[in-house]
Amino acid sequence: MLKSLSLSNFTVFPSAELTFGDHLNVLVGENGTGKTHILTAAYAGIAVSADYNASGTGWGQGGWGSGTWGGGKSIWTAALAQKLVGVFRPDELGRLVTRARGRRKSELSFHFNNEALDFSFSFSTLARSEVTLKHTPTEVIDKRPVYLPTRELLTIYPGFVSLYETSHLSFEATWRDTCVLLGAPLARGPREKRIKELLGPLETAMGGSVELDAGGRFYLKLETGRMEMHLVAEGLRKLATIARLIATGSLLDKGYLFWDEPESNLNPRIIKTVARVILQLAESGIQVFIATHSLFLLRELHILQSQQFADLSARYFGLERTQSGVNVHQGNTVDDIGSIAALDEDLQQADRYIDTEMGLPAEASPEAR
Repeated sequence: MLKSLSLSNFTVFPSAELTFGDHLNVLVGENGTGKTHILTAAYAGIAVSADYNASGTGWGQGGWGSGTWGGGKSIWTAALAQKLVGVFRPDELGRLVTRARGRRKSELSFHFNNEALDFSFSFSTLARSEVTLKHTPTEVIDKRPVYLPTRELLTIYPGFVSLYETSHLSFEATWRDTCVLLGAPLARGPREKRIKELLGPLETAMGGSVELDAGGRFYLKLETGRMEMHLVAEGLRKLATIARLIATGSLLDKGYLFWDEPESNLNPRIIKTVARVILQLAESGIQVFIATHSLFLLRELHILQSQQFADLSARYFGLERTQSGVNVHQGNTVDDIGSIAALDEDLQQADRYIDTEMGLPAEASPEAR
């Protein structure tokens, strides 16, 4: 599990130390406060370590092998730089350093429950394609993380990975990574019982199950036949994405899920299903990170956790924009992170609506008081 992430002079964060929970972690803030940047940075570091492990002997010839890093730091540093550029898409790596006059250095430190996985690195405003390792891990992460962007990916899946790897596309590398996982074969064996338990509410909400045909196209299998995924409502496609990743074992037993705005393009009924699935995944051993500004989703997570998932630990992070950059407030409940403008607007609208229904004059509204 990722225990903490330290950021120094990274994008909009002059300095931030985020301490995560083992189960659910929720980033809350207005647009432009860096929610996605935190998700993406955490994902990038974990993905590089997991990719090393998945390759068996390291990246390319002469990898470290035997689960240690040995003398291949140059390969490791290049992989980190490449991943950061791939997922953030800056013109150059140095563009990720907090903007200010003169030269600056950005530093990222990853700390895990298993200290052997810890690593940190830095890069300057002049960096193009390599970082400097400050602390080197002695072990690697054993399962690839999952990143879900705000856009669903099932409809772009056919041929996307091969096109991405043979052409210069301006899409984030997270899209490519997730498409690779979507194409993995279905999990078999003892895990199938747990998979069916997790898929149950999702397939009920979708009204069917997800299928991938030999031609690389996804379909929603209904009682009346198959429906092309392009014809399925976008909200249901997001549920189908989660269902497919559960069915392949990518979101099962352990691992990491980074989900940017799960509520995007979903109606409240489906958001309730998504909230339950998020907590079920966390309960099954997945460390979940989500970014949101949906008061409805936050309340649904709180209700479900209080009533049915009380044993799960949760951490909340409130991102506040200031003149010097973005500050991070954190705690075990939403109340611990202070006032968040994105949430206050929802609350104030509710008050205005009630006042309007009661026939109160406009000057009695919360904004006028």
